[in-house]
Order: sequence, then structure tokens, then C-alpha cells
Amino acid sequence: MKVETAEFIRSAHGSGDYLHDGRPEVAFAGRSNVGKSSLLNRLLGRNGLARISSTPGRTQAVNYFLVNRRFYFVDLPGYGYAKAGKEARREWAARVEGYFRERPPGLVVLLVDGNVGATPLDVQAYEYLSGLRTAVLVAATKVDRISRGRWAIAVRDIRKALNLSEEVPIIPVSARSGVGIKELWGAIAPHLEASTR
Repeated sequence: MKVETAEFIRSAHGSGDYLHDGRPEVAFAGRSNVGKSSLLNRLLGRNGLARISSTPGRTQAVNYFLVNRRFYFVDLPGYGYAKAGKEARREWAARVEGYFRERPPGLVVLLVDGNVGATPLDVQAYEYLSGLRTAVLVAATKVDRISRGRWAIAVRDIRKALNLSEEVPIIPVSARSGVGIKELWGAIAPHLEASTR
């Protein structure tokens, strides 16, 4: 898909902040520091659009990016940042749950670190997301950190940990090298086309 325009629209911190203008949404979920913001920037071809930090837990709001004036990419706060206090973790969880409760997106892209594998928190997240009225797509991030020969093993291990059938695609991607970006767009596009008919 050709990205002609991409702009940051809003950070939502709770009920009343979430957008409801009828445009389709693709939400990006994943553990803190899994590379959501980097991947968004790569997908949209815009360095620095989504704020990147080496400090986990930097994205604390639900951030909306309007793409081609037709649909939103939504960057969700990362889960599982151990150094965040319990209150902060509760607030993040409430923010994400509030977003899904008010208007589930047409598609959620769950990012799992391809170098680390699926953690118990990723398993919980997938179970939660699969219970919603939305499609879930899994992307294995940071595959540039492992040898190409180990990609199939990484994908197989993630599939096993999340208990995914063979029909559910797992797309290896790297925001740094750009590998898998075209394939990820190829998996996202049909959901956008279906929701704009």
C-alpha cells in the first residue's frame, strides 16, 4: 500500500478521548520495548512520527495516526514493563481495556519479539485479544537480531507458545532492515479494504 500522508492526531488517556469518527483502525499491541513505535514508523515511511525510546514503557497513551486520511494506526501502551509501579501498570491496563471496550478495531497486530520469543505475558495478551470481536495478526519483530536460518525456528516456537493453528500467519519483520514490511502490509490491507466497503 502506498502511504501518501501520515500524521499524529491524538493521544487518548481515557474514556472520552478515544476517536469514533467511523474510520477503520488497526491497533498495534505488544510488550514494552518490542518495537511498536519503530515498526509503525517503518510501515508509514516516516522517521520520528511515533516517538521511539530505548527506555521501555515510554508509550503510555493510546496514540492515533491518520494514514492517507482514510484509516488509523493505533499505537497501544506496551505491557509488562517491570520497573513501572503497580499503579502505573493498572492505569495502562485500564487505558487499553477502555480502548477495546469502547470500539474494538477491525484488526490487532500483536508484536512478539522474535529474538526473545513469546513470553507468558504475550500468551495472556493473545488469549485476551482472541476473545474480542476483532481479527488478530502476529508479527515477530527484531528478526534482524537472529540469523535467517533461525527464523523458521523462532516462528515455530512463537506459534507453539501462543497455541496458534497453522492457518494463523506469523510474519517475521524488522523495523531496522525493512524485512517483512511488504508482507505485513499485504496482511493488513485486506482488513482495511473490507472495512471501507
